[in-house]
This record gives sequence, C-alpha cells and structure tokens, in this order.
Amino acid sequence: MNKKDITVNKLKSLGDTILEDVNKNQVPKIKVPSRGTSNIVYDTEKRYYVLGDRYGQRSLGNVKQISKMAQMVYVANFCKDLVRRGKTATLREMYYVSEGWDVDFGDQQESNIVGEDLEVTLGTTREDLGLMPEEDGASVYGNITLKDDDVEINALKAGKSGYTISPTIDEVDFVDHDVQRVIAVETMGMFHRMVQENAYKKFDSLIVGLKGQAARATRRFLKRVNEELNLPVYICNDGDPWGFHIAMVIISGSAKLAHVNHQLATPDAKFLGVTASDIINYDLPTDPLKDIDVLRLKELSKDPRYKDEAWQMEIKKMLKIGKKAEQQSFSKYGLEYVVETYLPEKLEAME
Repeated sequence: MNKKDITVNKLKSLGDTILEDVNKNQVPKIKVPSRGTSNIVYDTEKRYYVLGDRYGQRSLGNVKQISKMAQMVYVANFCKDLVRRGKTATLREMYYVSEGWDVDFGDQQESNIVGEDLEVTLGTTREDLGLMPEEDGASVYGNITLKDDDVEINALKAGKSGYTISPTIDEVDFVDHDVQRVIAVETMGMFHRMVQENAYKKFDSLIVGLKGQAARATRRFLKRVNEELNLPVYICNDGDPWGFHIAMVIISGSAKLAHVNHQLATPDAKFLGVTASDIINYDLPTDPLKDIDVLRLKELSKDPRYKDEAWQMEIKKMLKIGKKAEQQSFSKYGLEYVVETYLPEKLEAME
C-alpha cells in the first residue's frame, strides 16, 4: 500500500471511529495525544524530543469541545479530498476555504492548530495530508541530481540560487550525487558568498541556505541526505543563542514538533560554528549580548539537548565574554576568508 492510500485510510478511520460510537448510541469522541509540555520528553537514546503517552479527549458530550471536534472533522474531510485528488493546499488557502464551511475559525492560527491536532492524532505529517506551509524552501547548491515530478534537476545547473527544496521533498528522488558532505548555513548572504567562492567544489559539498530557522522540508531534506546518502551534515550559524537554537532544532528537533521529530531530526549533524571560541580565536567583530540573549543562553544551558560538554563550554564562554558575532563578521579579513581559511580549519579539526 502506498503512502497516499495509507493516509486516506487513516483519515477514513477517524470518521469510522465517530460513526461506530453513533451506531452504538454512544457519545462520539476522539482521542488526541497531548502536546502539552508535560507530555514532551527528550529521548536520550534517539537524541530528540518525543511525545509521551498522555492523551486528551474530544467529546460531543462536552459543550466546550463540540466546535473543536467539528473543526477537526471538517479539516480531515478537506485533507481526504486533497490526498485522493493528488492536490495540495497551503495553510492559508485552507483557512480561506473554511470560510465556506459550517464551522468557524477565529483566525488562521486556530485552523493551523487543528491541522496540527489532526497530524498528531493520525500519526502522520501535514505534508502527507496535503497541507503546505507558506514559506519558500531553502536553497541547495552542489553536485546532486534529483528527480522532482518526473523532471531531473541538477543543483549545479539550476542557477546561482541552486535547487529550491520542495515542500513535498519526500516525493523527490535522489538520482545521483558526487559530494562528500553537506554544509548548511543560516543566512542567504553566507550561502551566496560560499557559492561565489566555489565552496561546493573546494569542500566536495552541498551548500544549503537555511533562510534562518529551517523549514520542515529543509530539515527533512537534511535528514534524508544524511541517512540515505550517508553524507555528514555540518551547520554553520551566527554565534549567538538564536543561531545555536536554529542548529539544535536541526540536530535534535523541537518540542513543538515532538510528534514528527523522528522524520525531521538529524542527531548526527554537527555544529560547525560560529562559536564563542571562534569569536576569541579569530578576533571577530562583535556586538554585546543583550539581556534577552543572556536569558536565552541560560535557558539553553538547562535544555537537555545541550547537555554535551562542548555545548556547555561554549554557552558558558559566551556568557563570560558577553559578546556575539554574525557569520559575515569573518569579512573583516576579506570576502574569501571564510572559505579559504575558516572552514578548512574547522572541518579539519572536526573530521
């Protein structure tokens, strides 16, 4: 049975559960796994957040839950139609379509949450349900050939912005590649710098521009190339708590997406920099830490994802020097410095 049929069957089973209760003269109800913080657990063996075993219950016997249950049924029916017809819709489109339904969403955030409830209840992803985000995909540059909708695309020949990762990345096949590693960078400024300086060739690498916090499709792409192509993944972000967090979401997933981290997290990915040690060793231009930066660093120090000694050392060192630095700060030594000096030294030390 293919993924499409599996998803349709899961959606149908949701409706069958309600009908069974009706036929038994019982109050219809749906069990929904809890996504509350008390039910989100860091799995030390898997090295990412997972959901615990607590469930909530939507019941038509509770007046306060009638609307939420109706919303879920309407969204499920909408998704079943999408999947059956091989179509997709953005989350924004679904919100506008819902204007014609007999249930009401106060705003798009509310409809988004119901979509998340549906994916966690069915144990699937919103992409499998035909729901897509609004954000543009990240860019990939380097010698990899992909088959997307029966069209083969080489990321070296797709222009200087490379291949844009599709929201339906699981439907894309990896045809061939001639690279040894993946280097993901936080900003598109650094991505274009590395493309211009031929970093893909110098490091036999795929260069991935994350565009800030990596989208789900980007995280899925990084996990797939790591596991399916056996390519090590390195992440180079700004040297501040927010850059650390962006990297860690790729490595160990996020609490918010605990129900799908098994498909998104890449536990073997490594943080390449910028670190507090880099700020000192390379005498980088810096900005002082703001109060919110200090607070965030202290939060990270208590986060189980950062329990590794190296992370703890870098967090403490950043708090001690009271400074942060951007990736582009290496330009102090010239535009070519990050590719000609910094990355070779860091990769040699890590490999």
